[in-house]
Amino acid sequence: MAKQKFYVVWHGVEPGIYESWADCQAQIKNFKGAVYKSFDTFEAAEEAYYSSPDLYVKQPAQSVAKKSNPTTLVAPPDNRHDTVLPLPASVVAEALAVDAACSGNPGPMEYRGVYLKTGQEVFHFGPVYGTNNIGEFLAIVHGLALLHPHKRPFTIYSDSRNAMLWVKNKKCKTALPRNNKTEPLFELIDRAERWLHTHDWSHITLLKWQTKTWGEVPADFGRKG
Repeated sequence: MAKQKFYVVWHGVEPGIYESWADCQAQIKNFKGAVYKSFDTFEAAEEAYYSSPDLYVKQPAQSVAKKSNPTTLVAPPDNRHDTVLPLPASVVAEALAVDAACSGNPGPMEYRGVYLKTGQEVFHFGPVYGTNNIGEFLAIVHGLALLHPHKRPFTIYSDSRNAMLWVKNKKCKTALPRNNKTEPLFELIDRAERWLHTHDWSHITLLKWQTKTWGEVPADFGRKG
């Protein structure tokens, strides 16, 4: 008799935990960018589901230059040897920068995180129907979940005061209505809020990216103007 497997679908038609390969396959077939993995126990699957998929599934490395407007990428200052990006002196390189983009508001939304030391895109999610503020909130929580297991000091930069406040209060206070169209997004929001309520991330510092002084956050999608 085959051993019971549990299948976590992070990105698919309906994200969740499935008890058969057939049910899992129904969520990922023809779904672009599907992310999933099998586990031997339900407990392991549940732990993975409420964490970042990047901890379990290796994602192809992508350069920030492929996603952002190339004209914004210049050489780092001569006094900075800890990063390949043009970061101001006061910005920590051992950090993630996160950002979201939305075509219309609401509309197709995506978010991502960039490692400031190397310029590498660490995670990218979407597009999914939503709002920019929700994307900024989810991007921060995604970064927190990714960094949390390492238990060492780290920094996350976000240019969204609203999203940072939502994370602090552990509640995504969006006015977007919850309906059939937005249900997949609200399932992600529910998961993010549960994560915030059940994890201590005091070893991670969340800082506001000072756009007026420093320019666009390095995770910016380069679609303004």
